Amino acid sequence: MAPPIPILAVRGSDGTVLIRGPPNCEKNADFQRDPRQSRYVAFSKDGTLFAWCNGEKVTVVKVADGSQVRSFDLPKTAMLEFSPLNTVLATWQVYSKTQDNPQGDANLQLWDLKTGTCLKALYQKKVQGWCPSWSDDEKIAVRSVNNELHFFENNDFINIANKLHLQKVSEFMLSPGSQPSKVAVYVPGSKGAPSFVRLYQYPNFGGPTCALANKSFFKADRVTMLWNKKATAVLVQASIEVDKTGASYYGEQTLHYLATNGETAAVQLQKNGPIYDVAWSPSSTEFCVVYGFMPAKATVYNLKCDPVFDFGTGPRNAVYYSPQGHILVLAGFGNLRGQMEVWDVKKWKQVSKPQVPDSTHFAWCPDGEHVVTSTCAPRLRVSNGYKIWHYTGTVLYKQDTPTGTELWETVWQPFPDGTFPERPVKYQAAPSELGSTEAKPAQAYRPPALRNKPVTASSKLHEEEPPQNMRPGATGDKQLSKTALKNQKKREAKKAAKQEINPDALEPQSDPSPASNAQPETSCGDPETDKKIKSVKKKLKAIDELKALQATGKPIQKNQLEKMEKEAQLMKELEDLQLKV
Repeated sequence: MAPPIPILAVRGSDGTVLIRGPPNCEKNADFQRDPRQSRYVAFSKDGTLFAWCNGEKVTVVKVADGSQVRSFDLPKTAMLEFSPLNTVLATWQVYSKTQDNPQGDANLQLWDLKTGTCLKALYQKKVQGWCPSWSDDEKIAVRSVNNELHFFENNDFINIANKLHLQKVSEFMLSPGSQPSKVAVYVPGSKGAPSFVRLYQYPNFGGPTCALANKSFFKADRVTMLWNKKATAVLVQASIEVDKTGASYYGEQTLHYLATNGETAAVQLQKNGPIYDVAWSPSSTEFCVVYGFMPAKATVYNLKCDPVFDFGTGPRNAVYYSPQGHILVLAGFGNLRGQMEVWDVKKWKQVSKPQVPDSTHFAWCPDGEHVVTSTCAPRLRVSNGYKIWHYTGTVLYKQDTPTGTELWETVWQPFPDGTFPERPVKYQAAPSELGSTEAKPAQAYRPPALRNKPVTASSKLHEEEPPQNMRPGATGDKQLSKTALKNQKKREAKKAAKQEINPDALEPQSDPSPASNAQPETSCGDPETDKKIKSVKKKLKAIDELKALQATGKPIQKNQLEKMEKEAQLMKELEDLQLKV
């Protein structure tokens, strides 16, 4: 049976349309285009339903044939979301109150998609965390209310089944997957006390001793929590707005790791600077971090928070794993020029190096073979449009937004895990009439004075670091420590600078030089004797240097003359010591 064709939802100022994805990339004839401006669009988790709100009503249709499932008269709706099993549709509108109604109306509604009735209307003033979080089987739903987490069971939103109360809970994240469900909660620090994140398993909320894991840390104004797919560990990215050291305009970020087995760690990053992006591999055994001042580093870590592979440095600030986890993309969007690197994760080999300038959005197609890159407003209000292309760089479909209109969003239709099997990685791009996104090789600008000279480390703007396999024994060499690597780089830089100043310094001299007193290295088997021989040779070498200095006509001090007078004595001593060899 052939796999299904993914659908791409396109929302813009000229309406909403569905596009059939690769290989044909054409408009979906089953979906009637809505010319009105949509405020929000959403697919259900299994991809069978599609909903949008256009300022008049909320409409839910089946993706397969475009038939309408439900329509709700909710003109003010700004956001909407499906529950995992498509039982409930959650809608949210901006909270408002009037003089006649000082309390305002409940702005969060939960609708039964089968009957069309409202299960519950709730107050939700903040847009952050507006939607309840469901477990995948919908047995549990949770929302934050006044520093408490309220848990509901089996979509019964009338009765609160359980509560988790911690002082000043500001963030939570429910784990994916099946039962038992776990929840990560964040409590910000105050009055010198550290912030902390705890992991709990529902419904065991008896106190700190019932927590599966606990990690406390300072320097956290806000956090972002990210569960892996198997719900065995969570990454916590903590950040503060202001870096008191003044080293970074972006504040300061740290990364922490918590596992459900109780293990915790602070992830040690190998370069100073901000953390731009973090992503779990779909295998749940590795994660990738993009961090450090530009050019940024990207490193893959295992569950022990040890580095596995270092991609070196480059212009990047985002990372994306393919849905199957076999390909990884590093990209530089926003204030960067859209340079991308596509890597084969199993072989740690670069597949392609595309470039998509001015892109503001990137998303993998569920088939793991294609991607969409788009330029959307309000980030950029000119040159809006999107491309669907293969990860090797072959462009399959391109759509530029007409003049006077804007593109706001592109969203892929999701599919259940296992719908699209992993395919072998391709390294050769197929020809296409629309061209390729593969970047053309370009040389860096060099001033005229340096154009006829070899490239040296001092003529580069940034010191580039090549990719490196960090697994022990991967290269066959002994892995150097961080300090040893730093010292090695210093020695190499010093040697390169010396060679640049005096290119002939490392070449053998053609002029005859004074005969050296150095003797070939031998060993008598006695460490003490070897040590004495080495010391005598060192003194004789110093005398040779003084002789060379005297030959240039430079004055010699009295203590240096005394050392030179001892040459015969040292030669006799060296001869006696070497008789023992």
